Amino acid sequence: MPEQTDRVKVHIRCKNCGESFILRGIRDYRGQIDTGFKRCLCDNESSFDIETLV
Repeated sequence: MPEQTDRVKVHIRCKNCGESFILRGIRDYRGQIDTGFKRCLCDNESSFDIETLV
């Protein structure tokens, strides 16, 4: 039986340079959202504000 997944829009803002991204992700059964986003244009890999959009 396939797992139930919910697609959500996510707003990601880099805390270093202020760059902003809006992506779609998949919410898994634990509530974690995976968008495939790895790193900002400024090479930041860890300092982000992440907010789900309706």
